[in-house]
Amino acid sequence: MASSPLSIKGILILSFIFSFLWPLMAQLQVGFYSSICPDAESIVSSVVRESVLDDPTMAAALLRLHYHDCFVQGCDGSILIDKPNAERLAFNHAGVRGFDVIERAKAQLEDACQGVVSCADIVALAARESIALSNGPSYEVPTGRRDGRNSNISDADNMPEIEDTVQQLRDKFMEKGLSGKDLVLLTAAHTIGTTACFFLERRLYDFLPGGGSDPSINPEFLPELQSKCPQNGDVNVRLGLDHGSDLTFDTQILHNIKDGFGVLESDAKLYDDESTKRVIDSYFGFMSSIFGPFFEGDFVDSIVKMGQIGAKTGADGEIRRVCSAFN
Repeated sequence: MASSPLSIKGILILSFIFSFLWPLMAQLQVGFYSSICPDAESIVSSVVRESVLDDPTMAAALLRLHYHDCFVQGCDGSILIDKPNAERLAFNHAGVRGFDVIERAKAQLEDACQGVVSCADIVALAARESIALSNGPSYEVPTGRRDGRNSNISDADNMPEIEDTVQQLRDKFMEKGLSGKDLVLLTAAHTIGTTACFFLERRLYDFLPGGGSDPSINPEFLPELQSKCPQNGDVNVRLGLDHGSDLTFDTQILHNIKDGFGVLESDAKLYDDESTKRVIDSYFGFMSSIFGPFFEGDFVDSIVKMGQIGAKTGADGEIRRVCSAFN
């Protein structure tokens, strides 16, 4: 039966309305911007690539920014807000950077597709690009996040901390819907990046009652750490998190944790706990290299899962005009 002119008109009207409502109704999905801002991912990729070429340490900074954003109120760009008492000022976010890279990408996206691409999605895409630029896996990022409307310094109080026990770390990850295996894999993001001597002071000089270093540090590694971070020295001096491989995304971080060359206390503890130790050991050995598990694939699964924590979609949240301020 032929359609009547009225039904065709109705279909056209519904299609027109849906074209505007679809971005508000959709959930996270790969290729969310393919029709409404087709160059979105390539624009973010270009800005990040330029930034990392200029400063190779920026790759780790952008990966860390994604983690710190997601672990507070969810992946909603709340860490980007720049105002008094904002989340980014929290002690648990000390050293987090890369905000200028996100803003540059946002400015270009606003020129290309005004009011379409969220800052939260830019952070997730920038992390993906940073991993790929560090010789890590490339992967698809589900997008469609919207930006949160709240950012308070107290929101970051319960972030995972370097002095937490493995059980405390597991509990904090579980609160976000992540497993003990995710804890190991996302900790392995420390395969790129640096830390400050400030975060090693206790481990190197005051770990035991009456003073002393963490006995889990390999005796061959301890003098190197102490020479880079001398007692009462400059606490702002930085050193690689992944000894011997801090600019390359690889499994060296897990080898280092296994062999006592982990830099951070929280990283090293993963090999003292039987359950997280099993996860680390599962990536080594002849059979695992053939039959798995495979580190890169598992890491991708974990970071994609992390990237969906508390994501705002549909009519929730907003699309900021600039990433550092609410609309």
